[in-house]
Amino acid sequence: MMNDPVTLAEVAAAFERYEAALMANDIDTLSELFHDSPHTVRFGVGENLFGFVAIREFRAARTGGSPERDITRRVITSFGTDFAVTHIEFLRQASRQVGRQSQTWARTDDGWKIVSAHVSLMASHS
Repeated sequence: MMNDPVTLAEVAAAFERYEAALMANDIDTLSELFHDSPHTVRFGVGENLFGFVAIREFRAARTGGSPERDITRRVITSFGTDFAVTHIEFLRQASRQVGRQSQTWARTDDGWKIVSAHVSLMASHS
């Protein structure tokens, strides 16, 4: 079943936990929310990270954490009760640059985990 209300609520809660950890630069929680697997992938604004270890090391080495942002739109879609995707549009607070983020979430024995993520910024137009 697509968009099961219970599944959507669970993924929304996991996403909110991720967003709070990102803004607080809470490396432990961010690491906890990514699936610990060499198959987990995160494509960022300036990096391609293959595997949980690379993602964790990137977060640990990132001075000051992620730039602050305001979410302007969020869409969560679930497929069955064990798989979901989240998509957001955001504005970076300092530059007002528009960004996009997609995450693929899977229910594991340890709860909801991000198995794939992609973050990008829109080109600036003058």
